[in-house]
Amino acid sequence: MQQGIHPEYGPVVFYDRSADKYILTKSTLASKAKSLPTITWEDGNTYPLVNVEVSRYSHPFYTGKNVVLDTAGQVQKFNERYGRQ
Repeated sequence: MQQGIHPEYGPVVFYDRSADKYILTKSTLASKAKSLPTITWEDGNTYPLVNVEVSRYSHPFYTGKNVVLDTAGQVQKFNERYGRQ
């Protein structure tokens, strides 16, 4: 493995906004820590904070909840077109 070409790998806190959950893990996003907001974790240390839309707490595959987002009546159009009652 070549030296000096890989990004820094360190602790980062991911915040799932839809589930309001925080996850402390390691990521290469730690290399951008200076441009990210920070958060003080339960252990008293300060870590970079990354906001995410979906995580294991809110993704339907992991939660078992299927959500149908119908924008502009696409489901109704499909049901009318193919006779589904």
